[in-house]
Amino acid sequence: MNKAKIFLLLSLSFIAGIFSASFYYPHVVDIFYLFLVLILSLIVLFICYKNKQIYLVTFVILFFLTGVWLTTYRLEKISNLNQEKRNFSGEVIVSKEPAIKDRLQKIVVKTRTLGVLGHPVSKREKFLITTNASAVYEYGDKLKVSCNLEIPENFNGFDYRMYLAKDNILHLCKNPKIELVEKNQGNRAYTMILYFKDKLQDKIIALLSAPQSGLLIGLILGGDDKLSQTVQDNFSKTGLTHIVAVSGYNVTIVAEYLMLLGIFLGLWRKQAFWFAIVGIFLFVVMTGFPASAVRAGVMGSLILWAMKNGRLSNAQNSIIFSAMIMLLINPLLLRWDVGFQLSFLATIGIVYFYPLIEKYSIKKNGVAFLSEILFLTLSAQVFVLPIILTDFQKLSVISPLANVLVLPIIPLTMLLGFLMVVLTFVFPPLATILAWLTYLPLKYEITIIEWMANLKFASVEITNFSWGFVVIWYIILIGILYFSRRRRDEEKVPF
Repeated sequence: MNKAKIFLLLSLSFIAGIFSASFYYPHVVDIFYLFLVLILSLIVLFICYKNKQIYLVTFVILFFLTGVWLTTYRLEKISNLNQEKRNFSGEVIVSKEPAIKDRLQKIVVKTRTLGVLGHPVSKREKFLITTNASAVYEYGDKLKVSCNLEIPENFNGFDYRMYLAKDNILHLCKNPKIELVEKNQGNRAYTMILYFKDKLQDKIIALLSAPQSGLLIGLILGGDDKLSQTVQDNFSKTGLTHIVAVSGYNVTIVAEYLMLLGIFLGLWRKQAFWFAIVGIFLFVVMTGFPASAVRAGVMGSLILWAMKNGRLSNAQNSIIFSAMIMLLINPLLLRWDVGFQLSFLATIGIVYFYPLIEKYSIKKNGVAFLSEILFLTLSAQVFVLPIILTDFQKLSVISPLANVLVLPIIPLTMLLGFLMVVLTFVFPPLATILAWLTYLPLKYEITIIEWMANLKFASVEITNFSWGFVVIWYIILIGILYFSRRRRDEEKVPF
């Protein structure tokens, strides 16, 4: 077995350990047995270190147990929380960029000087504060807060508590009284990146009207915060939310443009590679590190690295590697982050399922590109459909056609928008002229999305799609992939 396959096996065993602990949280007695298995594995490893097969099996077990332990450790912290309401009064720091929506402001804060009345705390905590948007707060602001701390409650079948807990947010700060103490107390480098992001958004809003400005901000910087709820619903109905969610598609376009920009600026190809890597990292930072952006950033960087070294990137290893890195940092993403699930399942669908149906696509000039987009969309949809139906109870019937009509225009839109923003800093009058050109593809995309979303058959409500159907769906998909690969391997064997 070569090194790549060994790496893949160890990574999968680590992910399997996280999966097992996520869906079956071990009790104390189970942890004892896990510890016993760990000791026995180490003993076997020491005794049979010359036997390669036993050596490999032992490491597979160790990686599996590591995944179980990491997940269990995080879940222990959540399950041991004090369920009683308590008062908090003290200073906090805004730990991430606040989200403003529907005149409400959601602020994630981290305790600075701890002063919980009657219940002193020995370590920092994260709270979620929901307040009106009349007073705007920013990342790094030091606030004095008094509120009631409560454990989040689940609603309508949605595990809201674990959705927040995956980001270490364990309490809601209810009925807050907030006083701004001091600004810009966060990480200076991150503060500068967010300041630059805000400047870019201001430039775009100044040059383009809504909703076109909101769409361009989503394409270049990620997120749909600048889009109205109606427009967001239209994106959801047409299955095009991914274009403003920093998917691999966006990062691929950004990487290509950064490489070309680096070469245009006179950099050698290897220098342009590092220029693109740094650009991807800053791009992911500005988007706030969502699962889709981190996964796309890691995979995009691996592909660029392979291109730099003159070797094709192994897409399978790239997917597993990026998943393992993210789960090593935060094992709770696997079960409680829908964005993580959709992002990786869509990528797996493209990598594994697309080659099976690609032969049915139209290869004629002029149609081949649109046919490729259609089949790529179908490949991704096949793998994410059960999760979408389970979590959102909505199926976008019009999604494949919407993707075919919109996706081919996205690279041009991003290029024009990027050039427009750059010119605002260099030669503003020319940026105003370019804004008219940028407006045209944005207007087309918004019009197509709005028209298709208003069709009666655009989306269908599907309820009661249980986890049993999800399991059956993926068993069938795995079976199709397995027998297709087996058939392909048999066809390669000479008679």
